[in-house]
Amino acid sequence: MRRVPSFKFFELRVPHAITASLAACALLLLSALPAAAQDTAPLSRLDVNSHYAIDVIMDSATAEGLPSRSILSRTLEGIAKKADTKRIVDAARKRLVSLRAARVALGKAGDDELDAAASILEAGGKPDQLAPFKVRHANNSPLEAFAVWGDFLSRGVPKDEAYSAISKLWQDGADQATFHNLWNNVAADILQGLNPGTALQNRIRESPARGPATTGKPEGQQENPGSR
Repeated sequence: MRRVPSFKFFELRVPHAITASLAACALLLLSALPAAAQDTAPLSRLDVNSHYAIDVIMDSATAEGLPSRSILSRTLEGIAKKADTKRIVDAARKRLVSLRAARVALGKAGDDELDAAASILEAGGKPDQLAPFKVRHANNSPLEAFAVWGDFLSRGVPKDEAYSAISKLWQDGADQATFHNLWNNVAADILQGLNPGTALQNRIRESPARGPATTGKPEGQQENPGSR
């Protein structure tokens, strides 16, 4: 079974079709529950003022076309960790700010990409470092790149080195398998005791060479035959 990056900034993502099916089932079941049962939802553990604050933040995200579920996920994470309610609300507000910055940097992007990019910013990335990922390659999403980037940050890889490696691969047209293999090898080296920065530098040299960076819009683009 293929392993995927697993770290505190991202959740494991299943195929969209499965996600949509599970979500639909969950909503159906929730609507069938009596009101008393719905009161046991995780958000009901918050005090009234905090609950209201989270609702306002999520409503703001929805009104701006941002993924409110990203804020909900952040809130539920804080509740699960029994964090102070003020910290939970502050984290939700921070996520809204990060989502806004991610959309400015990436332009038109899917909810999952905005969520992942927001997590990168909260892990120490800079908004302008997201700019290279605004240029898309045909049939290739930056989600894998973001996941690997965030995992490197969580493992102690220097921020600038992590950004440089991931953005260079993306601009060179690296596919998801390339990012995954890089993560797998670097993670293994770090577990063996190698310095995180050194592990990345060693492994990035082994990454296959790619064609020149894509400079146009993703629609209608074709892969450069010389990059294969």
